[in-house]
Amino acid sequence: MALPDLTPKLNYDDYVLIPEDGRRHEILDGEHYVTASPFYSHQRVSGRLHGSMEPFVYGRKLGVVLAAPMDVVLSPHDVVQPDLLFISNERLDIITQKNIQGAPDLVVEILSDATRRQDEGLKLDCYDRFGVREYWILDPARRSARIYRRIGGRLRLAADAGDALTTPLLPGLEIPLNTIFE
Repeated sequence: MALPDLTPKLNYDDYVLIPEDGRRHEILDGEHYVTASPFYSHQRVSGRLHGSMEPFVYGRKLGVVLAAPMDVVLSPHDVVQPDLLFISNERLDIITQKNIQGAPDLVVEILSDATRRQDEGLKLDCYDRFGVREYWILDPARRSARIYRRIGGRLRLAADAGDALTTPLLPGLEIPLNTIFE
């Protein structure tokens, strides 16, 4: 018979005690994960995507687009910092001055060698569990994007983005991938 794991899970109270050190800290299922600050290509993709989404959302008064770092508290034991996120007007009440309290409508993660396993595994599971409606995984190395949508109560791979990023959450938004990965 295996002994029970008596190691306490980390929570948001532990998270806020982590010193600022320029790295990204997240807690997934009570475990602490640390990654280095993003590289140039990651930041270029993030900046271009935010630069395309923000004016579209703001101009149509559809909600809020935020870029990392922004703490998203999905549960006491799950605190993430997505690269980008969108929260619709209907759900703006999850935004507080300190953090986001609940699942954004859309979450975007931009892969790097250091984050690939987490973004495609742990975070996908976490975003699924806590009700994110859509999850985009952008891969600068492969110049591709995968779109997961909530289908039948679960996040499921809906499509590879092809030539452009689109979403039913933001009707009319079309972001050509070649402009993101330029």
